[in-house]
Amino acid sequence: MAKKKTNDQRPPWYVTTAIPYVNARPHIGFALEIILTDALARYHRLRGEDVWFLTGTDDNSLKNARAAEKEGIPTSELVNRNAAFFQGLRGTLNLTNDDFIRTSVDERHLTGVAKLWEACAKNGDIYTQPYRGLYCVGCEQFYTEDELIDGLCPEHLTKPEVVEEENYFFRLSRYGAQLEELITSGQLRIIPDTRRNEVLSFIRSGLQDFSISRSRARARDWGIPVPGDPKQVMYVWFDALSNYITALDYTNEGELYQHYWQHNPNRTHVVGKGIIRFHTIYWPAMLLSAGVPLPTTVFVHGYVLVGGGKMSKTLGNVIDPVDLAERYGADALRYFLLRAIPSTEDGDFTLERFIQTCNADLADRLGNLLNRTVSMVGRYFGGAVPAPGLVEEADGALIATANGLAARVDAAMQRFAPHEALAAIWELVDAANKYVEDNAPWSLAKQRKAEPEGPAAARLATVLYHLIEALRLASVYCAPFIPVAAEEIGRQIGIPLDTGADWYTATTWGGAQPGTRVAPGSVLFTKHELPEAAPESEEAQPAV
Repeated sequence: MAKKKTNDQRPPWYVTTAIPYVNARPHIGFALEIILTDALARYHRLRGEDVWFLTGTDDNSLKNARAAEKEGIPTSELVNRNAAFFQGLRGTLNLTNDDFIRTSVDERHLTGVAKLWEACAKNGDIYTQPYRGLYCVGCEQFYTEDELIDGLCPEHLTKPEVVEEENYFFRLSRYGAQLEELITSGQLRIIPDTRRNEVLSFIRSGLQDFSISRSRARARDWGIPVPGDPKQVMYVWFDALSNYITALDYTNEGELYQHYWQHNPNRTHVVGKGIIRFHTIYWPAMLLSAGVPLPTTVFVHGYVLVGGGKMSKTLGNVIDPVDLAERYGADALRYFLLRAIPSTEDGDFTLERFIQTCNADLADRLGNLLNRTVSMVGRYFGGAVPAPGLVEEADGALIATANGLAARVDAAMQRFAPHEALAAIWELVDAANKYVEDNAPWSLAKQRKAEPEGPAAARLATVLYHLIEALRLASVYCAPFIPVAAEEIGRQIGIPLDTGADWYTATTWGGAQPGTRVAPGSVLFTKHELPEAAPESEEAQPAV
């Protein structure tokens, strides 16, 4: 999917998701991450930046091989099948990723990860030694005894396996002081501060060298061979983390690599809190060893909880984002995940909460505003946006809300907080709805009918122009978050959304042109009924 960009003078902004394991179909937790990353990418494009958005799949993990073994099929068959589900999210969730990399079959990755390994080895940071450790396959991570909770993995609450073999190790202990300096100085920015402090605490406790390979036998003959040692394959994290640069043609240090990594001041990873150690300690140390620039920002989001608890296949409460998007629309799912779940915290999903949020915010507040405004322009002005008259005191609150919105949205997005950006945008939506009630265009229309040349005629034109303008701005601001709805708003008010327009011009009050013709359309968001509650005598089952 990678495309070549040349002679682009816009400031570059590179952003990636973590690449998920493909032992199963996508769940709503990864949907949160990729939708969040997509919203960031879309926003930075609107701001005029040259964005490159990468995602992909982690094909080479042991858990993938074990999942295939359980199904009785070759690992390659399972990986190819499930990777296709993740690739399909681009259409289902309306994503704009520029590239998609698969670590088992993409030649640029296979050669690139070997190059990174050899660079670290040349620097004296890779060596072999016998090892015995506690390994969680679910995390693809070794744990020490004191990191376990009652002898169980703290993430999956399963008992780790005892692994004993000779592996290749990376000399992580060499880089503790350097990593601490990079993080405390802000050269490697970790957001939020709570995660930054967590990482610094781990570094200050003393870094231990870590295993970066496994025997081919234990790997079920699956993985990328260690350069020069076909009996070993690369440990999943050394392999997987490398995708952020191998996808850019690190092998040849090509144009994409130079533009979006080597000479780019904005290299951003979006990851879940469960893999923060790998992205803020292991990965930067590997890059330091290889003489490659580090990411500039690692943004760490929380988890999607289901009914207050973690998702689990055992409990049968894993939520399928594809089913939700197909049933309720991608915009509805995007809005809920971006608005109802604070970006740095865990957030709860229930079908009831999802439907209530979408009905209230999307159908009742935004959709109703569009419908009644377009309808009134059609009824009172023959479908042409009227020219406004003089601004009156009653217009002040709406215009002030609109004029302060650009700075508030930008501040929120710079903090990686789309929930705050959407909250600010909905203040404009609410201000416009209040403006309708306070100014009662239907009453002004009656007065105009009785006195065509009276003051009510000019006032009616002003009120409806301002409502059209509020909707125009809402369509611009909503574009990164609910893109289909944003385009439909622009279409219905007769002002097509231009995502390539100058940001300052697009967000300045007064951009709607009088005489533009509205085009009434279908309901923007359909309201949905809440699911019926399960009988008290039965154990409640997941709704999706």
